[in-house]
Amino acid sequence: MNPRLIGKIIGGALEAEAVFMLLPIACAYCYSESMKPFLIPMAVAAGLGFFLIKFSDHDQDLVSKEGFISTGLTWIALSLVGMLPFIISGAITDPVEAFFETVSGFTTTGATILTDVEAVPHSVLMWRSFLHWIGGMGILVFMAAIMHFASGSQINLVKAESTGPIVSKLVPKAGGTAKVLYAIYTFMTAIVLTILLLLRMPLFDAICHTFGAAGTGGFGVLNDSVASYTIAQQAVLNIASISFGVSFTIYFLILVGKPLTAFKNEELRAYLIIILTASLLITIDLINQSGIAAAGNPLMVFHRALFAVGNIITTTGSAIEDCNLWPNFSQGILMLLMICGACAGSTGGGFKVSRIIIMLKAFNKEMAVHLRPEIVKKIHMDGKPVNDTVIRNIGTYCFLGCFIMVISILLVSLDGKDWIDTISAVLATFNNVGPGFGINGTMGNYHEYSTFSKIVLSADMLIGRLEIYPILALFKRDTWRKF
Repeated sequence: MNPRLIGKIIGGALEAEAVFMLLPIACAYCYSESMKPFLIPMAVAAGLGFFLIKFSDHDQDLVSKEGFISTGLTWIALSLVGMLPFIISGAITDPVEAFFETVSGFTTTGATILTDVEAVPHSVLMWRSFLHWIGGMGILVFMAAIMHFASGSQINLVKAESTGPIVSKLVPKAGGTAKVLYAIYTFMTAIVLTILLLLRMPLFDAICHTFGAAGTGGFGVLNDSVASYTIAQQAVLNIASISFGVSFTIYFLILVGKPLTAFKNEELRAYLIIILTASLLITIDLINQSGIAAAGNPLMVFHRALFAVGNIITTTGSAIEDCNLWPNFSQGILMLLMICGACAGSTGGGFKVSRIIIMLKAFNKEMAVHLRPEIVKKIHMDGKPVNDTVIRNIGTYCFLGCFIMVISILLVSLDGKDWIDTISAVLATFNNVGPGFGINGTMGNYHEYSTFSKIVLSADMLIGRLEIYPILALFKRDTWRKF
């Protein structure tokens, strides 16, 4: 293990965070707010970053283990510094709550402890939403795009932070892949912002919600999330969230002139079918439970259902109404979508559609082998055989994810809250959804949970966003041995 090289990674991320704070500083200037909440953390981040880089090792390659360590420690360090604006501004005075809010931002979860969002300074709200955009594609992917590392270091950084069962390079070099990803990410963000402004959404609101949609995080600037906006604005935000829940490999294939290959992607088709099917089922359920007359225009009911489905499966978490008031069947569908999540290689969270597809195919294979032991059956994805190692890794990941969620549910249950509050809180944070059901529903928050539970849920957000291993590796003895 090379501590000085790991220090370089963390230092570079802190310096990038210091630069990112220029945006909320500019916002503070525009709204005549104090810049102190950002100038002090900016100095801290820049100073620590400079120190770590100055005494780092610039030449050696970063091996896989060091990639995991760097990723886990970097996200924790960024969250610790990133929470300082909340504390200094007085928006959140409790350090544990400030850490919870910051982790929720970076991991694009969107779970909040704030009970009155509109009372928070504009600059702090801007920083809060900007955290979604920073964490959406990944801070280390950003560093791989702008900083010089050996090629082995770049791919190990991208692998450790990227989501999904398989991480592939879009271009021969990992650094080039990172540049392509951020170029697509930035271009799509600009498109969403432009459309919202054309629909006359206020500039500040449009910027914050664009960051949220791009990073598939649910932080907003109004107490009712996005319920106050027009149907057209809500629809654009929903379509944007669904679009950012698609693997960025699909957009790359379209850009290089391979649209047919992109649209034949099994995960993409399954993702869109799940969204449409779930939306139709909820629409039917809402009309059936309340009656046609009470439900109103079926198209409006479908809009409500599609918005909820789009924001839950992509783990964005924005809302236009309180889903706690929906029938149990509809709530059950949304809870399943929390676990499902978006596509691998997107900014969305959850277990990922590709993992679910492969696990279903593995189940089908095992059934076939049990019925006819003599047959040889391979699992294919997009016409290509799936390596047995990948299948084993997916099975292990799913087991670990479920195990961590069960342990977390037991720990959070010490608060003595209803099971729906406890279970949905863990599902919503581990899968980076944000709102759950009960007190932490679409129009609720996490303020009522104990300090201990907030620490557990903060850990769940980090573990879920980094897909378990980079965080758990920090607690494994072998990780810190030199070999």
